[in-house]
Amino acid sequence: MKAILEKAENYIFELFKEKLPKTYLYHNFLHTQRVVESVQEIIEKTDINDEDSEVVQIAAWFHDTGYIKGAENHEKESARIAKRFLSEHRISDKNIEMIQNCILATEFGKKPNTILEEIIKDADSSHLSKDYFIEVSELLHQELILQGISELSGKEWRAENVKLFSEQHQYYTRYAVENWEQNKNKNLLNLLKKQKKNKKKQKKEVVKAKLKAKYKNESPERSIQTLFRVTLRNHIKLSDIADTKANILLSVNAIIISLALANLIPKLDAPSNRHLMIPSLILVLFSVAAIILSIMSTQPKVTGGEFTKEQVNKRKVNLLFFGNFFKMPYDRYQEAIDAVINDKEYVYKMLTKDLYLLGVVLQKKYKLLKITYIVFTIGIILSVIAFIFAFANVELAEKVVEPIISK
Repeated sequence: MKAILEKAENYIFELFKEKLPKTYLYHNFLHTQRVVESVQEIIEKTDINDEDSEVVQIAAWFHDTGYIKGAENHEKESARIAKRFLSEHRISDKNIEMIQNCILATEFGKKPNTILEEIIKDADSSHLSKDYFIEVSELLHQELILQGISELSGKEWRAENVKLFSEQHQYYTRYAVENWEQNKNKNLLNLLKKQKKNKKKQKKEVVKAKLKAKYKNESPERSIQTLFRVTLRNHIKLSDIADTKANILLSVNAIIISLALANLIPKLDAPSNRHLMIPSLILVLFSVAAIILSIMSTQPKVTGGEFTKEQVNKRKVNLLFFGNFFKMPYDRYQEAIDAVINDKEYVYKMLTKDLYLLGVVLQKKYKLLKITYIVFTIGIILSVIAFIFAFANVELAEKVVEPIISK
């Protein structure tokens, strides 16, 4: 029967690949492999003959094949699939019956009757004692949700696992009891700790929610404050982005001019290079124009830096913009802030004015940036065309340039 084990493995692999829905995140070929490995682990330490060993291994390969038809009564379907396959390969009726009984023994809540049924029963739940229990448990949880079998939350699923560990599950074989029970208890302890931690977290969240609700009642204008805070932050980010783009253009064009001045322009005196004069001038002039526009887009505009007491009293000055107060003594500025800080309407007006003026500045920045990109792009395109034309028409370029130079 050794040859049949390899055939069974290949058959199960192809069966799952072709017919098992992808929503089975847990009950798939990987789980089947783990169960077979756990069966082999128990067999090595259990006194059974080779024939029985192969019977229970075949049962392990087939025990979840019924999922290709659905989760309900999948054990019976798995037994039918196994019988059909084994009959085609001329396995004895006695062994087929033993294999089917082993498969049926994996049904949840059913007690095994023979040592072989105990082996596959323990192997099927070996993940309860493994280090990867949390990961496979979550896969099973998501699978049940995808199949529409369960709608348990994370907290409820954890409670179900605790119940499974402490009330519903047990290992039957001597090997599993001696070697897996201890790790199973460790996993149970971890579940209980997480459950306790989750309860503490929930209590904190309840308290936090109460405080938040209380604060919200005390500060009904918090949404307005959030609006101003978020919008101002977005404006500042956009301004930073504009300045970064301008600096990139400034640096690129400065490099172009530096390279042109160092390597290209000094060689234009040679008669053989005079045809490159016009392309070089186009490149340099457009680069200079791009640099000027980049500088203009980043150039700050600062106002007078002073305000009068009358302006504060008439609420005609924006005390939030540094350009209106940087020349004022600190005492005068503090006095002005104290005079208006309790006037919420005026504070919001100052914030609104800040938003508006930032928007105006941003519009100018991005308008200049757009022009800069256009100038830079046109300059590069014209320069490339001019260089191509110059190289392709050296004689014509010399005739055009020589009169200009002689003048």
